[in-house]
Amino acid sequence: MEGNDNTTCRFKRVCVFCGSQSGNRRVFGDAALELGDELVKRKIDLVYGGGSVGLMGLISQKVHDGGCHVLGVIPKALMPLEISGETIGEVQIVLDMHERKAVMAREADAFIALPGGYGTMEEVMEMITWSQLGIHKKPVGLLNVDGYYNSLLTLFDNGVKEGFIKPGAREIVLSAPTVHELLEKMENYAPSHKHVAPHESWQVEKLGDYPRS
Repeated sequence: MEGNDNTTCRFKRVCVFCGSQSGNRRVFGDAALELGDELVKRKIDLVYGGGSVGLMGLISQKVHDGGCHVLGVIPKALMPLEISGETIGEVQIVLDMHERKAVMAREADAFIALPGGYGTMEEVMEMITWSQLGIHKKPVGLLNVDGYYNSLLTLFDNGVKEGFIKPGAREIVLSAPTVHELLEKMENYAPSHKHVAPHESWQVEKLGDYPRS
């Protein structure tokens, strides 16, 4: 599928997990800008962590400048650290990290992790876990820029080998080295793993009833 004006996209809003740092190499910033460009081409709105610096600042500004809606969700305590100058798009201030993730998850139709640190990995891992548990059925993707996530993917494979991750659950994690390839995989994603518990058994109203699929 080509990312152009005629593209019919499965997603209306994508949550992108990324950091308030830019990394040590230009390739990471370039990937954030490329993802932002592709979201604009496909007319997909952005949900993200609310920062205006680092990779968060790059992708949010790109999507905003492209005319798509940007929703940033940020805990009050992080505002002095992750926002520099004017805010980008709509900013929703929340009390803590738990509420931030619940709002981001509720508002998005899919999740993508750019390269990032502990926070990025923690956020995307929670979405992977919630998929495994049966809380949602939304696609989760890692943009594996220049092999950044190779070691993590190897760890997941080893988890399967050692019996801690079921083979079907390993398929939850989509990854690709390029934006176009990753979005293609996510567009075609259909859950094949057996959920730990039925979706109906979760008290999702406590999370704002965010799972839409």
